[in-house]
Amino acid sequence: MTFTRNLVSIAALSVATILGQVGSAQAFTFNMTNGINGPGGVTSQGAFSDFSGKSTVKTIDFNSGVLPTTGFAKYSFVGSGSSSVLSDKWAPAGANAEVNTSKYLAVFQGKSVEIKLDSTSNYFGMNLGAISSGNTLSFYRGTTLIKTYNTADMNTRATVSASQHGGEENGYAHFYADNANERFDRMVISQVGGGGFETDNHSFNMGERDVRKTPEPGMMLGLVAIGGSVWAKRKQRG
Repeated sequence: MTFTRNLVSIAALSVATILGQVGSAQAFTFNMTNGINGPGGVTSQGAFSDFSGKSTVKTIDFNSGVLPTTGFAKYSFVGSGSSSVLSDKWAPAGANAEVNTSKYLAVFQGKSVEIKLDSTSNYFGMNLGAISSGNTLSFYRGTTLIKTYNTADMNTRATVSASQHGGEENGYAHFYADNANERFDRMVISQVGGGGFETDNHSFNMGERDVRKTPEPGMMLGLVAIGGSVWAKRKQRG
């Protein structure tokens, strides 16, 4: 009986810890990593989100050569200019600075890209580089501006120096809405001044959980199953 009570207490503590993490209210936050290789370990398509294996995280890789205008994330060009989906040496580098030979999104001054989501999200990630001055990314909920990031915010945290970009910095950028008031449903990618804003492999969390802290439902079921197995074995010995 003592063992049973201890098992229940441990389970309750674990659930409380998880719920506490999910409910914590912080500021809109950002970090950069190297990212990871693509599906099947591919290294020639740039870096992918560290969370891309999660069931609620969806990725747009631009390999089709056009902006996606249907589905959970709808892209559109706003303004006039030369922004487009390209394939050249300026494609964002892979997780270990590998050359990216796939297509990517390039945004230049005068022609921004707007992304509209079917529902609000708490996570957006993108392979970024080579990072240039004037890179600007803004998050909105409807018409309300939530947060804007620019080159100064992103370049200092870049993690990958790519020789094909003359040593300029690359990385995988992760943006998080840490409370319900900061969930977003629209983003605008723009370039201020010369240079370009080159991105690839955009990832969105279309679920409610925090991708950083909450186990997948399958993992939770696995923990419950393990606990039940341990309890059953202890009962048989008792």
